[in-house]
Amino acid sequence: MYSLREVLDKVAKNEISPSEAEKMLQLLAIDEVGCLAKLDGNRELRKGIPEIILAEGKTASDICEISTRLLAKRDRVIVSRCSKEHIQAIREAFSSDVVLEVNDKARMVVVKKRDFVVSPSGGKIGILTAGTSDIPVAEEAKLIAQEMGCTVFSTYDVGVAGLHRLLEPLKEVLSNDVDVIVVVAGREGALASVVSGLVDVPVIAVPTSNSYGFGSKGVSALMAMLQSCSLGLAVVNIDAGVAAGAMATLIANRVAKFRN
Repeated sequence: MYSLREVLDKVAKNEISPSEAEKMLQLLAIDEVGCLAKLDGNRELRKGIPEIILAEGKTASDICEISTRLLAKRDRVIVSRCSKEHIQAIREAFSSDVVLEVNDKARMVVVKKRDFVVSPSGGKIGILTAGTSDIPVAEEAKLIAQEMGCTVFSTYDVGVAGLHRLLEPLKEVLSNDVDVIVVVAGREGALASVVSGLVDVPVIAVPTSNSYGFGSKGVSALMAMLQSCSLGLAVVNIDAGVAAGAMATLIANRVAKFRN
């Protein structure tokens, strides 16, 4: 099967017609791994965000099979929400011919071909967390942003329980002229509203499940963020670091495209 570039080259050389190219691209769009998965290998070309394999609910052998198939056609595979068993299986499945990057806090693994290098996009993203318990979700967002070419400025544990801790990190983020800020917070989720009320860039709020009692498991943080009176604040789902990173990347890379 031809790659996307090969199909485009054939059209440019008048070797195939546009209608033939369309059929070939439709075949390229989805690959199947038995009855297990349908891989959207060209998602990055279409959306600017690569397909990310969710490890939760899949066996270690499933993850290895899907990752191997995807890496055969792409330069990189990203796997999220990995267990220790998933990570160990991936380590054993791939040889030294690839670069294996494991982020234990984010529970994510990136498998790259040795000659693959992420091209800087020029996009700039700030990431702040309210507490240290929110770091794993923030690291999900950070990894996605970096894998899509963005520069990330992150500071953790600057929540409203000690509001004075926020001032210098926020000044630093703004001095780097970031295009968007991701704020990750649990409990009452107040940090996102505070930050949004102080900055002139879009803020993406991520409620985390680090709460207990009434409104536990992130429900209170989600509701508070959705009810924020500070404009310029958008909210993703509870613990949705990957979603926040993807949205922040789309904004930052779009801004960078026209800035450059």
